[in-house]
Amino acid sequence: MKTAGEAVEWSPASVSEAAELLRGAGYAGWLAELLARRGVSDPQAAEAFLHPDLSQLHDPHLLAGCDQAVTLLMRARERGETVALVGDYDVDGVSATALLTAVLRACSVDVRPILPHRMRDGYGFQPVHVERARALGCRVVVTVDCGTSAVRAASAALAAGLDLVVTDHHLPGEALPAGVVHINPRQAGCTYPFGELSGAGLALKLATAFAAACQRPIDPRRLLRIACLGTIADLVPLRGENRVIAAIGLRELGRTRSPGLRELIRIAGLKSPYSTADVGFRLGPRLNAPGRLDSADAALELLLSRNARRAAQLAAELDRWNRERQDWERRVVADAREMFLERERRPAILMAWSEHWHRGVLGIAAGRLAREFHRPTILLAVEDESATGSGRSIPGIHLFRFLSRWKEELVRFGGHAQAIGMTVDHEQLAQLRQRWEEAAAESWAAEIAVRRFEYELELRPRDLTPELYAEIQRLEPHGEGNKQPLIRLCGPLRLVRSPRFFGAGHLTAEAVGSDGGRIGLLGWGWQERAASLQGEFEVLGYLENDRYRGRPVLRLVDCRSQREG
Repeated sequence: MKTAGEAVEWSPASVSEAAELLRGAGYAGWLAELLARRGVSDPQAAEAFLHPDLSQLHDPHLLAGCDQAVTLLMRARERGETVALVGDYDVDGVSATALLTAVLRACSVDVRPILPHRMRDGYGFQPVHVERARALGCRVVVTVDCGTSAVRAASAALAAGLDLVVTDHHLPGEALPAGVVHINPRQAGCTYPFGELSGAGLALKLATAFAAACQRPIDPRRLLRIACLGTIADLVPLRGENRVIAAIGLRELGRTRSPGLRELIRIAGLKSPYSTADVGFRLGPRLNAPGRLDSADAALELLLSRNARRAAQLAAELDRWNRERQDWERRVVADAREMFLERERRPAILMAWSEHWHRGVLGIAAGRLAREFHRPTILLAVEDESATGSGRSIPGIHLFRFLSRWKEELVRFGGHAQAIGMTVDHEQLAQLRQRWEEAAAESWAAEIAVRRFEYELELRPRDLTPELYAEIQRLEPHGEGNKQPLIRLCGPLRLVRSPRFFGAGHLTAEAVGSDGGRIGLLGWGWQERAASLQGEFEVLGYLENDRYRGRPVLRLVDCRSQREG
């Protein structure tokens, strides 16, 4: 959606100097440019990028703290001590917890997984989880995808006489107490070669190191089926080890014997080969849904289940949770959109709150509205005297840094450049909104005035062949750090016939170019924009495969009339 007063700018992506070296090594010009923009600087790196392999995974013992963690777990195994795994309620945390639980159990360790409850516990490792671990008779606590800043909980664990291992990939804050074994490639002094692993990636590392110490080596490809879920869903950059985890994990999903994964794939209606979009939009949301609205325990049980009947029940339960999540999300988006459209003049930052919203879906809803209105968006659910919610930004605007100056006025605050979470005193909401709008108006006028698209390929309809699609597929899996190449399909294009509408405002159409080539167009949520496809035009989009017709189709991102130049 183009907002009032907003311009749209198309520009070609810059060409890296490394592209010339790759072109000289025999790579096609367009492929050399795509690889160079993804940080590939020489032919050896290009081959590693195009052919992800297990040999590209680093030795887990290079992680600071890994050896000490293995020693602690070996001692617990020898003594018959119970180990608590404290995870997180999102896909990364749940898949990481499932992976480490399965491996420790396979190595004869008594494990009790503990997942926080979003509504009761809030985010991260808390003192209450230490109490639960003690009540379960645990002597060792291992955090998964959380804990790197949990000083209070860590101190409580040590004071209770528990051994504590923290595995986390988030940016460290205040130093953890002495005596905590800390595994985090981002911590000071860690020289691990790759610093962008997800929580599931770190669980994979600790699991493989411990299994080897127990002389129970496990084929890593089996573990990558789970690790890829958290790696893809957590939106970590899909380069280096993350690319290997995602690529091989997706390939191995089709060979899984896990009843839970098989049922989840079935109920999501997926067929092999699987893509990052399948995880991001079909599997991930179903695994995320129960933790967003209630408890993530059902998602964890599904990933660990060995009973086909129980797995089918759990997959159906997750599917129901996901439909409820979608209902809540639609409600929040519709309510907030109406609030924003009622404003006579749309501010540079959007903020809304309601007593009738479920805070478990606010992050997703804020992301949708931020993209739609091209403005950072904050949504909060009011509960009693406080309001808790999430914010999402747009490219080029560091939302965490912008809001940090008001950190002392907030009950809780955290996040990063593109996503934040907060709890605020309800009575402060109106005043904070006014101050944030005024500050944003001074800071972001240029950023929000123009919606910018950088395209990587400039092609005509005849160029969009199955052979080209197969070549672009070599760049899979796509994700953060390796986006699908955005294509400018040059005009003039004309529709062959009127678009066909389906679902909730989606369309399909066929266009013909001046070169005589034809290409199918797919527009998700494009019914209101169908008029932009009249007359002569050109489009931006992503080349995808139409599985039903067996040919490439361009998924629309933007459209420009030839009259606009």
